[in-house]
Amino acid sequence: MTALPTDEAGPVPVLQLRNVWKTYRGDGVEVHALRGVDLDVHAGEFVAIMGPSGSGKSTLMNIIGCLDVASHGQFVLDGEDVAHMSDDDLADIRNERIGFVFQQFNLLPSQPAWRNVELPLWYARVKSAERKRRALDALARVGLADRGHHKPGQLSGGQQQRVAIARALVTDPALILADEPTGNLDSVSTADVLGLLDELHASGRTIVLITHEADVAARAQRVVRVFDGRIAGAAGGGAP
Repeated sequence: MTALPTDEAGPVPVLQLRNVWKTYRGDGVEVHALRGVDLDVHAGEFVAIMGPSGSGKSTLMNIIGCLDVASHGQFVLDGEDVAHMSDDDLADIRNERIGFVFQQFNLLPSQPAWRNVELPLWYARVKSAERKRRALDALARVGLADRGHHKPGQLSGGQQQRVAIARALVTDPALILADEPTGNLDSVSTADVLGLLDELHASGRTIVLITHEADVAARAQRVVRVFDGRIAGAAGGGAP
């Protein structure tokens, strides 16, 4: 794993992609889902990524989240080159460096909120008492200190998404990656969750938000638009 040094302009970005391509091959056909993407996200930034269906937005999200790997190019997360890591190393990165928030809350319905929040710590083999303490602390940070023992079915949609955000925070990740986090919420719960993301951004958290909704993207500090596998307005690198 290669750590990049601090450059002359300041700290290396939390997230850095250089000439990233993703090519799918099948039946003799090549499809370039990403075409030479360059992207920097700095510590404390709140960035929204937008794009129509088929633009490459979801592929970019999967690579940023280490759920997929680039066909070509460099991807550096929190100072480490992850483009060519092993599956085990990528799993560790996903669990420890990235906090995921999805459109589907992905909560275990039979388990109370704090048990759902502690799951990343369980995978990291943190001791039981410490897991519970950190899970309850994370729930308090998202305004659910009094809901730790409630099961998902006893919570509103907005509260369930707050539990999911607490789970994303519990490992103190370098990056929070939110994929359509308001897609299953009504207008009141959407405002609630977006307000929480605003608070997290104000506290210094680095957030990348994937959305197709302009009003949701408008809450971000910066909007990156993806079309035809490229960042809009950027030339992109040469073909590998």
